[in-house]
Amino acid sequence: MSITAVIFNAGKEEYAIPVQYVVSIDKIEKIDPTPHLPVYMRGVVKSRGESIPVLDLATILYESVTPMDMEARLLVIDTEELSYGLFVHEAKEILEIPSDTLRQVELVSYQKTKYFSSIAILQDRLITMIDPVELLHVLDGLKEIKDYMVELRQEA
Repeated sequence: MSITAVIFNAGKEEYAIPVQYVVSIDKIEKIDPTPHLPVYMRGVVKSRGESIPVLDLATILYESVTPMDMEARLLVIDTEELSYGLFVHEAKEILEIPSDTLRQVELVSYQKTKYFSSIAILQDRLITMIDPVELLHVLDGLKEIKDYMVELRQEA
């Protein structure tokens, strides 16, 4: 068994999200800013004809900002709860990760990092697996983001 995942960078670390949640990997030129929402929400973009919130992974993890440069990418994530864009420093590859390389993370028990589902230990790499559904559940201010997105759809 293996897991197919999109590998990307946030800060200097490598992270992965299972490919079944990733709708697309897009270059991004402009994010429409949104006032009065959590600091990790950079704004809103149109993706496939729909407005989606953009969450900056570097802000969530490190309280820093992902630079808007040539390497920056938007991973469009689709969950039952919410479609959203995850703004990351660099999307590197799609990789088959053998299940026997995955190890449980002790930090899963820590409330704020429950979205780290495991770590893939490969030859010369450590890749932290992120559960994109669980990520939404630990973010402060998610209700405000959902309410804002409903409001945007009603205005359209």
